[in-house]
Amino acid sequence: MSQLRDTGERYEHDEQGLTSYADYRLAGDRMYIDYVFSPVPLRGSGASGRLMEGVAADARRRGLKITPICGYAAAWLRRSEEFRDLVA
Repeated sequence: MSQLRDTGERYEHDEQGLTSYADYRLAGDRMYIDYVFSPVPLRGSGASGRLMEGVAADARRRGLKITPICGYAAAWLRRSEEFRDLVA
């Protein structure tokens, strides 16, 4: 499993030679997660969850709150006991 990459507007994570990503934007101390995507072969494998775990951990490290626009990101954060406190 590779490390999380932050391009400044997208987090990327590679598994099995494929890239999952989360598009985001920042406004003040808030991160808006607009879209989370995993390639079809990775769906159901937990790849998007591992990506979101890295994104949420980085947001916490940076002192950011998260506003999920993407339905997947919203559901993942709602289910996460560790990171649901980041939802703004």
